[in-house]
Amino acid sequence: METGSDGDAKGATKPMRADAQRSLDALLQAAKDVFTVEGVDAPIRTIANKAGVGLGTVYRHFPQRSDLIAAVFRREIDDCADAAIDLAQRHEPFEALRLWMQRFSAFFATKRGLAGALHSGEPAYSALPGHFEARLRPALQELLASASATGRIRSDIAADELLGAIARLSMSENDDPAQAQRMVALLADGLLL
Repeated sequence: METGSDGDAKGATKPMRADAQRSLDALLQAAKDVFTVEGVDAPIRTIANKAGVGLGTVYRHFPQRSDLIAAVFRREIDDCADAAIDLAQRHEPFEALRLWMQRFSAFFATKRGLAGALHSGEPAYSALPGHFEARLRPALQELLASASATGRIRSDIAADELLGAIARLSMSENDDPAQAQRMVALLADGLLL
């Protein structure tokens, strides 16, 4: 996991101790949970308390709030992309695609207040759009290709179009995530032949 500002920008990183990795994982999970409920401007102390770590631990890993926000967003992108592989292994192609579309929609729940932050010009966020494209587009392309090969769905759908449609549906229903999930389910059904 690349944090972006953990003090080791000189090249190769040494492996993190198991207890330090657990603290980092707890911190990123707590930040995700707090950001989902309170937005990205939530107090750092709230995040530290939820993670069971001190403020010093937070600032040692993430000297700036933007570093923490970027790390949470990067982890969410990676988790969402990795879910495509897992779903493809456990479900038939259309079901894997449908479930991943729901997972991608849920991904936007962690973006509360993030859109403004991402467009702030803050350097910590500059690599996130490229990471988003590099991880999520190929994940969806693979799911679409597998589902299309079965003959169950339309073959004229581009991953970019579908990513954009899911994102817009999910963001437009921001006050009601359950409604967004219903709209994305309808979108998935609309892919069927």
